[in-house]
Amino acid sequence: MAVPKRKTSPSRRNMRRSHHALVAVQPQECTNCGELKLNHHICPACGFYDGREVIASED
Repeated sequence: MAVPKRKTSPSRRNMRRSHHALVAVQPQECTNCGELKLNHHICPACGFYDGREVIASED
């Protein structure tokens, strides 16, 4: 069974985790109505995605 020969130092442990940071979401402007929405998501304001209506609007 594989066993580590030496204790991993805190510095080496933290360097290994350097890519684990969370990235803040950056909303984009909807091309149809101009509201902010997440990328690759249906616009909650107008119901459009990729230039076509996916959810019927309440108006």
